[in-house]
Amino acid sequence: MTLRPVEASTAAGTAEPSVTSAERTGGRRPRRRKSSRARSQAWAGYLFLAPWFIGLFAITLGPMLATLYLSFNDYSMLTPPHWVGLHNYDKMFTADDRFVHSLKVTTVYVVVSVPLQLAFALGLAMALDKGLRGLSFYRSVFYLPSLLGGSVAISILWKKIFGTDGIVNTFLGWFGYHGEGWVTSPDTALWTLIVLHVWTFGAPMVIFLAGLRQIPRDLYEAARVDGAGRWRRFRSITLPLLTPIIFFNAVLELIKSFQSFTQSFVISGGNGGPVDSTLFYTLYLYIKGFKNYEMGYAAAMAWVLLLIIGALTAVNFLMSRFWVFYGDEK
Repeated sequence: MTLRPVEASTAAGTAEPSVTSAERTGGRRPRRRKSSRARSQAWAGYLFLAPWFIGLFAITLGPMLATLYLSFNDYSMLTPPHWVGLHNYDKMFTADDRFVHSLKVTTVYVVVSVPLQLAFALGLAMALDKGLRGLSFYRSVFYLPSLLGGSVAISILWKKIFGTDGIVNTFLGWFGYHGEGWVTSPDTALWTLIVLHVWTFGAPMVIFLAGLRQIPRDLYEAARVDGAGRWRRFRSITLPLLTPIIFFNAVLELIKSFQSFTQSFVISGGNGGPVDSTLFYTLYLYIKGFKNYEMGYAAAMAWVLLLIIGALTAVNFLMSRFWVFYGDEK
């Protein structure tokens, strides 16, 4: 009897290697289909975002594009738009003295009121940061003017306070001063609006107060040990660490100041008086669009204002690299 040799693989008891599905498909794994639950979650997310998208396109981008088109037209809202090209922009800078004057008045208002408001807000925030009892109450009280300062009621009240028979003149009359109303004099009318803007210091004050609470107290204690006085501590510790907050407040208040309208409209009776001393840019835009029915010209003014605010904001961001210091910088 002869014995046949057994193959090594069979004697060892090993089976032939099986071919996997990945190898049969050339090393590629089949893509998994997205489950119906994931798709439903995605549609739910789009549904929740739908109001924002509707507002973006229907309330923001749509009207912006419409005003851009109208700025190149002669449009009175009573007749169809008539294309005039750059005529509105050319007239604005070469033949409209009130436009140039409104730009000057607004510039003075912004340049004076914004720094004064930020300085006043920072000083009051530092006073409240001393561990005052009932801080939350005082913080709410001081924040209230920011909510009411742009209202019609406060503007009417301000007109009464600085009027001929107002509280200010009554108080000054005790010292022998008897003059005309502050809001009716071309020399002082704009300054009453600046005081009103400074009075609405609540919002930047709350932000400054939050920034002051983030400064480590160890820095002040170390500075005291080294003999640094209050002014030195403020200049070397408080200001550098608050520069991001100052920058943030400055940009917001700059934009808000250029958009001021209600105060000038109420105090001047809607005409920018006396003698155009309170003719804000936005008020003149309103006069052109809704009183003179020059809506195409008003649309051009709106886009010029947008470019001015955008340019100044961009300049602020470019200049911030030279004076704004963040904690992660070395």
